Amino acid sequence: MDFELPEDIVTLREVVRKFAAEEIRPHARDWDRDQNIPDSLIHNLGAMGLLGTLTPEEYGGSKHPEHGYLANAVIIEEIARQDGGVALMVAAHNGLCLSQINLVASEAQKRKYLPKLASGEWLGAWGLTEPSSGSDAAALQSRAERDGDGWRLTGHKQFITNGLRAQVFVILARTDHGSGKKGISAFIVERGDEGFEIGKKEDKLGMRSSDTVTLDFENVYVGPDRLLGEYGMGYVDALRVLERGRVGIGALSLGLARGCVEESIAYAKERVAFGQPIANFQAIQFMLADMATEVEAARLLVWDAASALDRGENAKVKAAAAKMFASEIATRAGLNAIQIQGGYGYTKDMPVERYMRDAKLCEIGEGSSQIQRIVIARELLEGHWL
Repeated sequence: MDFELPEDIVTLREVVRKFAAEEIRPHARDWDRDQNIPDSLIHNLGAMGLLGTLTPEEYGGSKHPEHGYLANAVIIEEIARQDGGVALMVAAHNGLCLSQINLVASEAQKRKYLPKLASGEWLGAWGLTEPSSGSDAAALQSRAERDGDGWRLTGHKQFITNGLRAQVFVILARTDHGSGKKGISAFIVERGDEGFEIGKKEDKLGMRSSDTVTLDFENVYVGPDRLLGEYGMGYVDALRVLERGRVGIGALSLGLARGCVEESIAYAKERVAFGQPIANFQAIQFMLADMATEVEAARLLVWDAASALDRGENAKVKAAAAKMFASEIATRAGLNAIQIQGGYGYTKDMPVERYMRDAKLCEIGEGSSQIQRIVIARELLEGHWL
């Protein structure tokens, strides 16, 4: 593997890093408190092309077609360095909603939805999780019943990122109750469809700037042009989407962990105790060394998984490993950063307490760490190695 980023991705990283430091960092604390991301930021992200990195250029998307997933990982890391909630919004839009449309949509669907989603005019959301089916996604109960050429959707979705402001929703529903995983199909639902309601907004521990809501469907009609992919292949397609989304969550975790390291280094150099900067104490040095080593290891896992997707390879194990490892080291980095900063780190005056709160979700969403270990172990036992 080439461990150097392509020149165009290096340039992209510098641009996004500067943007995040100037346009996101000064407001991140307020957005966390207010549980809101301003529309103007979404517009700017779209104008910069950051909401279409996985979409082909012919539909208004990426100018990095050979490195789309790597570019997306770099973008998410840089945004997460300043605000995990904003990074989660981008990750769900690019890695979930747009991923499924890009993978399986008809030409007509791509031309209708992708340009506006890639530009940021529309935001996308993805609905798989339900009140009684999280890790056991195939147990979903939302149903789509035939009505002429179309379907009627009824059910509930839980913990849906971007649901409060999204215009386009990819929704998984059961179309054949006797076929198990093969009885699930995907549909495109639009905001404003009759019978479709945005429900409760969750009051979360972290990722508070990103909205998370429930979705309610009561006899919502969708025409034949809203079936996304092949009938009965929704669950199979969703697993492919999750493979891609997990790389994004790994990158998000990486950005949070890197933020913890960088904030801790800066604090340790300035904070004086016993007549000298605490950076001089071996106890602090060891913590910093461990945190930095884990961040570098996580970055290699994330970049490797992203590069595998860009090459068109099966990245199931790589994505699971990247997501699992990066999310767990991010939570550790958050706890260690607070420990290094002591009482100050425990206050909202410092960003590390927010990084720690944000990081915990990465161990849960898009497949918990336990699910990732199951995925990895099954593949290993079947003879598939990283």
